[in-house]
Amino acid sequence: MVVPELRAWRAARPHVVRVAGSVKPHVARITQAVRPRPVKFTTPQLTAVAATVGLALAAGLVTAAGPWDSTGQRTAERDWAASREGEGGTDHGLTSGTSAKAPRPAPSAATVLAGLGGSTSTGSMPAPAEKALADVLDPLLNDPALGAQRTAVVVDVATGKRLYGKGADKAQTPASTTKIATAVAVLSAAGTDRRITTRAVLEPDTKEVVLVGAGDPTLTAREDTKGYASLRTLADETATALKARHLDQVTISYDTSLYAGATVHPIGANPNLAPVSALMVDEGRIDDSDSGTAKRSTDPAGDAARKFAELLQAKGIKTTSPGLSKATSRSQDLASVSSPPLSALVERMLTNSDNDIAEALARQVALVTGGQASFSGGAAAIGAQLKKLGLPLAGVHFADGSGLNRADKLTADLLTALLAKAGDPAHPELRPALTGLPIAGFTGTLSDRYTTDASATGVVRAKTGTLTGVNTLAGTVVDTDGRLLAFAFLTSDEAHPPAPAPAQTALDRAATALAACGCR
Repeated sequence: MVVPELRAWRAARPHVVRVAGSVKPHVARITQAVRPRPVKFTTPQLTAVAATVGLALAAGLVTAAGPWDSTGQRTAERDWAASREGEGGTDHGLTSGTSAKAPRPAPSAATVLAGLGGSTSTGSMPAPAEKALADVLDPLLNDPALGAQRTAVVVDVATGKRLYGKGADKAQTPASTTKIATAVAVLSAAGTDRRITTRAVLEPDTKEVVLVGAGDPTLTAREDTKGYASLRTLADETATALKARHLDQVTISYDTSLYAGATVHPIGANPNLAPVSALMVDEGRIDDSDSGTAKRSTDPAGDAARKFAELLQAKGIKTTSPGLSKATSRSQDLASVSSPPLSALVERMLTNSDNDIAEALARQVALVTGGQASFSGGAAAIGAQLKKLGLPLAGVHFADGSGLNRADKLTADLLTALLAKAGDPAHPELRPALTGLPIAGFTGTLSDRYTTDASATGVVRAKTGTLTGVNTLAGTVVDTDGRLLAFAFLTSDEAHPPAPAPAQTALDRAATALAACGCR
């Protein structure tokens, strides 16, 4: 691939870096001036575009994820300003022009695919030479800050060829890079357009209203829904349906039977993950946060039902205290609300490393493929789905969907194969596994990394993974010759856990060097 004005950019870099520095103190003003006009696509449209362009996806990612555009302006500067506003595709917000019933699908996919109309070409420049790449990466991956075990793979996405390997098939604890596998599995099994629908039903010949959970952790009870399914809307529509039936006093029950097994993750109660239930609101968070660690409800389903009852009462429907039950096959639908499509949920999961969404999506894989919606059932379903895709699974073991479980074992070979598969023209449905990756210095778990070296800012897109003694990074970069490369770096030392900050810095240096390397 050839990136327009690449050489000119090198001369202009100091000027642009200075401009980027001036952008940040004046974000509020500049954002209004530079925010790109919203582009609305439906997921079928995005899929059609991706299928048509095929390997031109790589070119699109150069334009959208990298720092170049047809005028030589650093696209990342504009996206940085927009991302600080908390809305739009660059940080996967769902506010603009969105209702609770019709969330905008795959918010950032339009940004990525918009670059496909550019004048870039795929594969016109050679891929990095394997020896030259090894000369660059070997010293960086030998950094003692990474601990005793290091494995790595780099793949040319356009051809699928492995360009670098270091313990490629050695399985290690992947931490949150496991979410890439969860993303590919659920998109492959269920498709980008699937939505998770929460229902309120009435049992016939009774006054029992059952709130039926379907596994949407993004169902929200907040007034500002940000485009996610609204418990308030569900209560309003339920109250209207009850009044139409001349019912103003009901018994409230709630149904969580879609999921099986333990609700608490094997790591135990943890601020990184609520008890996993088919029914919850706002991921069981009891503060105003929507990402990161937070104090969680110990009974997310019961809390959701109690909030639902409270909202019904505000609409003039008297209720009892909610109790656990199960809707029958004869129940009558009163109202329902649906999540954004899986494409958007996958993006939010990857960008924010959202464990609640990850475990919910693992269970969706199980439900779609006929498995049990539990920790073990979801893990087994992910492995089985990836096997159907022909991905390398030797030595691989899944124990959950989030990567919080140390029993997860993945290889660098698998992680890069997942990323390459997401760019395969035969699988446009997997594209959100790329578009959801955090952007270096800008979004999600990479928003506060790559801040001291502007050369990688906006160029590296990668999923982070961190547990005690485990530090991983897997994603994509565009090198200086315009090649889209997928990489996976897995490091660990559980006997003598390295300090996370130096280890993450060492991984970031390796990804930065990869982005800066023509290596021909």
